[in-house]
Amino acid sequence: MDLNLFSVLDAVLSERSVTRAANKLNVTQSAVSNSLARLREILSDPLVVRNGRGLTLTPRAEQLAPMISAGLSCFQSAVHGDDGFAPAETSRTFTLAAADSQQVCDVPFIAERFSRQMPHAFLRVVSPDFLLSSDGLATGKIDVSFGPSVDVQPPLYSEHVCKELGVLLVKKDHSRVKQRRIRRELFNSLKHIDVEIAQGRPGTGHQIAEAIWTRQGLRRDIALTVPNFTAAAIAAAHTEYIAAVPRRTAQVFSRMLPLKVVEPDFELPSIDIAMFWHARTDGDDGARYFRRLILDCFSENKY
Repeated sequence: MDLNLFSVLDAVLSERSVTRAANKLNVTQSAVSNSLARLREILSDPLVVRNGRGLTLTPRAEQLAPMISAGLSCFQSAVHGDDGFAPAETSRTFTLAAADSQQVCDVPFIAERFSRQMPHAFLRVVSPDFLLSSDGLATGKIDVSFGPSVDVQPPLYSEHVCKELGVLLVKKDHSRVKQRRIRRELFNSLKHIDVEIAQGRPGTGHQIAEAIWTRQGLRRDIALTVPNFTAAAIAAAHTEYIAAVPRRTAQVFSRMLPLKVVEPDFELPSIDIAMFWHARTDGDDGARYFRRLILDCFSENKY
């Protein structure tokens, strides 16, 4: 069946005139009449009958009209793309994969802007474990992922969002850490909390940090290993252990827990953070808007 016939039928049913349908389609009246004759044969229905100077739709045509209009609209969207993305109207779900440090420091601001600019949309935040287990970027289950900045090639894309600077966290009344600065000798003699995020993944923050510890000759007597910075901060508040965490995360938790931020007299690991996305959503208007929203949050330097 020639699908162009349905464009003709849609015009005839909406205009209720062969002449006006021909003008709308920029074809001759005879071309419209011929197409209408073929449709009547295919569908075994007159579709329209003359009523004075206009046309009246048959019950079958009344039933077909909205379905044909919707079908043609779907075809146009598939061919031309979603040029009509409306942030204020969309009810789409956007998914962001983020480690707990970004969930604590960045997601609240992203959520605030998201709710303001896309009030009917849904924001879903998942952990990096979900990203790894489902290959979420490639399957479209995840729109954007945060992670340590590494070189990527298509079908993956990335853009830098911030630099995470490291500091140390200890409980406020720590028996040995009395000052706001700590020397290498004291650091090496303390018990440490180690944070392993997405262990075994190439280019993870944990592996990058380990390389920096080793290069500087720092020794860490690991007493506790946890999967995220939230657990590290809570454990540090209740033990004599020390934890290395991103500065922004430390500032948040030091306001919530009996903790103090300690600056070392040596270099701590710092990691460039990027957002990643897949070629599958690179050109999608909605996904592009979501990525721009995230970048705007970071550019404001609110945190």
